[in-house]
Amino acid sequence: MPSLPPITQALILINVAVFCLDQILFGPWFTQLFALWPIGERFMPWQIATYAFLHGGIGHLFFNMLGLWMFGAELEQLWGPRRFVQFYGSSVLAAGLTQLLIAALLQSPYPTVGASGGLFGLLLAFGMLFPNRTIMPLFPPIPMKARTFVIVFGAIELALGFAQPTGGVAHFAHLGGMLGGWLVLRYWRGQPPFGRR
Repeated sequence: MPSLPPITQALILINVAVFCLDQILFGPWFTQLFALWPIGERFMPWQIATYAFLHGGIGHLFFNMLGLWMFGAELEQLWGPRRFVQFYGSSVLAAGLTQLLIAALLQSPYPTVGASGGLFGLLLAFGMLFPNRTIMPLFPPIPMKARTFVIVFGAIELALGFAQPTGGVAHFAHLGGMLGGWLVLRYWRGQPPFGRR
């Protein structure tokens, strides 16, 4: 397992600290101010970034931080801190914009929280850069190549998104994070829809 480079470590510490502040000190108003609400009375522009530091429970936080460590640490070591921040931030923003679009289409009144959109962007990048690396997921505990892992999780998110469009999990935000990550990789490589760099 990879060691913790500085940005990955900082993201994990910030997420844990914000979770503790939210759960112990501030309570519901913290979520009302910083969660990503659908466009309307409660929506504020900063929520497109701040929602990624809030989590709905200890399990939500744990699995997102585990994934951030597993995939983010190695990608940060490969890209360096600056590119890693650009990539992760782009995935978070793309996930948030996707969720705003889906919430508007479905007229959903619920807020979105969690780093999952950014994490799914990292997952996609890991699968593209290390496609033959073997991964042992917790559920199901079956070893598989990183490329297969990404395809399976992407397909599951798509199926669940259509099956439970207004459920408690923002499946399309996860897919939006993957899309944002994919576009950033295409941009860096000078591939369509972007020109050569």
